[in-house]
Amino acid sequence: MAQLTILCYPDARLHTVAKPVHAVDTRIRSLIADMLETMYEAKGIGLAATQVNVHERLVLVDVSEERNEPMVLINPQITWASAEKQVGEEGCLSVPGIYDGVERSLAIKVQALDGEGRLREIAAEGLLAVCIQHEMDHLMGKVFVEYLSPLKRNRIKTKMLKVQRDEARGNTTT
Repeated sequence: MAQLTILCYPDARLHTVAKPVHAVDTRIRSLIADMLETMYEAKGIGLAATQVNVHERLVLVDVSEERNEPMVLINPQITWASAEKQVGEEGCLSVPGIYDGVERSLAIKVQALDGEGRLREIAAEGLLAVCIQHEMDHLMGKVFVEYLSPLKRNRIKTKMLKVQRDEARGNTTT
């Protein structure tokens, strides 16, 4: 296993639309293992392959308290979403330190392949539903800040670029 580099907003690669996974093979299983290590090390609850610069339809989620119940979703598709929505505070490993309200469906049903290539249907609500919707947005090239007003989005972009410049110079104070 190897820890992967997570792309940070406003990296243009985060806007790449992911292609379907054609086979759940050794390469995909290795990618899953590397992504899990990366997600857990970064203290995240979800990670899309797009975030580690692999543009295939693969999402990992683990909202369990003990962080020991990873869910693998390959080629996920939302088959149903509740009309009832709620605004909740979201963050993202690709936009570290930024949190804001995003409106999402309260409950969803998703069809996807698991890590063994078996087709599953998952009914999700609450945090799990939000997390899956958030990660699936990444597969479509969308970052959560795009739900925010242009003013907020530009402020976040400016802040992220400043942090990246400071890190490149070796200045870690922000």
